[in-house]
Amino acid sequence: MSYARVLCVGLVGVTGRLVEVEADLSAGLPAVVLTGLPDTALHEARDRVRAAVVNSGRDWPNRRITVNLLPAALPKHGSGFDLAIAAALLAGAGDLPAAPLQGVVLLGELGLDGTVRGVRGVLPMVAAAARAGITRVIVPLANAREATVVPGVTVRAVDSLRRLVDFVHGGDRLLDPPPESPPAPLSGPDLADVAGQPLGRYALEIAAAGGHHLALFGPPGAGKTMLAERLPSILPELGDDAALEVTALQSIAGVLPPGSGLTRRPPFQAPHHSSSTAALIGGGSGLVRPGALSLAHRGVLFLDEAPEIARATLQALRQPLESGRVVLARARGTTEYPARVQLVLAANPCPCASTAGDQHCACSPLVRRRYLGRLSGPLLDRIDIRIDLLPLRAAQLMTAEAPAESSALVAERVARARSAAARRWAADGWRVNAEVPGPHLRRPPWLLPGRDTAVLRDALDRGTVSARGFDRVLRLSWTIADLDGRDRPGEADVAEALQLRTGETGSAAARPVSRSRAASRRSSSAGGVPRSPARDGSAAPGSPAAPGPVAPC
Repeated sequence: MSYARVLCVGLVGVTGRLVEVEADLSAGLPAVVLTGLPDTALHEARDRVRAAVVNSGRDWPNRRITVNLLPAALPKHGSGFDLAIAAALLAGAGDLPAAPLQGVVLLGELGLDGTVRGVRGVLPMVAAAARAGITRVIVPLANAREATVVPGVTVRAVDSLRRLVDFVHGGDRLLDPPPESPPAPLSGPDLADVAGQPLGRYALEIAAAGGHHLALFGPPGAGKTMLAERLPSILPELGDDAALEVTALQSIAGVLPPGSGLTRRPPFQAPHHSSSTAALIGGGSGLVRPGALSLAHRGVLFLDEAPEIARATLQALRQPLESGRVVLARARGTTEYPARVQLVLAANPCPCASTAGDQHCACSPLVRRRYLGRLSGPLLDRIDIRIDLLPLRAAQLMTAEAPAESSALVAERVARARSAAARRWAADGWRVNAEVPGPHLRRPPWLLPGRDTAVLRDALDRGTVSARGFDRVLRLSWTIADLDGRDRPGEADVAEALQLRTGETGSAAARPVSRSRAASRRSSSAGGVPRSPARDGSAAPGSPAAPGPVAPC
């Protein structure tokens, strides 16, 4: 027999495609020809496979060998085809029975000594095989545990090409996947470590309960980074579908811990402010890899020192924040990655960032405005909650008071609020309030009475909020109601949501009432939510600090 065929899987983004690896051996000058749009790493498989076959004690066929990867029009990337190529080549040479490999997917990279090494993306590859009706897969031992996450598939592992050959010949059996590593104990930053900042803690709780984006502005040491780093600690564990998505992305990026199963904790990504657009959004030459935005899918993307990030990089966030996905178009095709994240921005009020307040700030109003103007208006319009944090006082740091609420206590309230939202939107498939389309909230039965939205409609008519902001305030008001255990938001909830977004309270009659839980978190915040800037960038009357960011005119 001079022809053989085995199955493998290729990746396009997070989607796997079944690939048939054909090998044909014919008379002619000895050579190996690889077809089917292979990339550089796959082209080099010719030398890897040859060395692995010889060092595994098998004879290399001195014939003209043609290896074709079907479908030929699909670009193939990476070294995960090595094991399948070696098996097809040996079967075509008559050195390996082909029957035991029928309907079996082979995945793995070969070392020159014949060892089978782990590859990236095994989880989505096995999932693609399962969708195609394949029930048996052979994977590297290093990837066996993650492959078992896919239901309905029998997973066996190999550590060398020699073991696979002996198994097909009826000798050694394949390896079983190793037991799952015990989950690491819950650890990490806790909200109890945060001194003061009741407003910041309250905003963080609302953001967690509704999946809302958050922007924190304030001087150095106010607690912006501490709050952002503790957001994952109050988020609930991921469900099965979300955990599978997150684990698949980590597998593709090569950051999935060995021996781990599904990732249940919401991911947290905090790239440095010097990161490139490709590092943040995704990209690369040839194989387009996910960036920090996709690696934070179903979790938190924290951008500290946001005004220091390149403007073009920040602008690239605008579309993914709306659609929840990243579409990367390249000359050889288009790749799509999920990117449903909670974005948290943190910024100082000016370049000098004086901790002593405005009276010691060396920056002119124009410099301050230009600095925060690096955060464009369209980007900030997608941020649901925008608050200013006041500097901490010695009394807040040194006075022995009752310990602050821990992340565990806050997480219980967040879980109840999320459960209420999930039950409400279950028929439509939305998990949190932030995912609900605006038109859905502006139609019965979810349309709020006119008296409850009067302050918000007035803000829209005055240009204080945009149409997008109108919908985001509505979503915020539903989250506030969920945290308070009520079925629908009222006038006070809408006014409070408007405060959290813009700092405005509307007319005196429309000021939000102080509920016991909310009031306890704002008792030391100098009268509630700080006012936002006027549209011309000047400080609003009564604001405790410089205005929040506005786009330059």
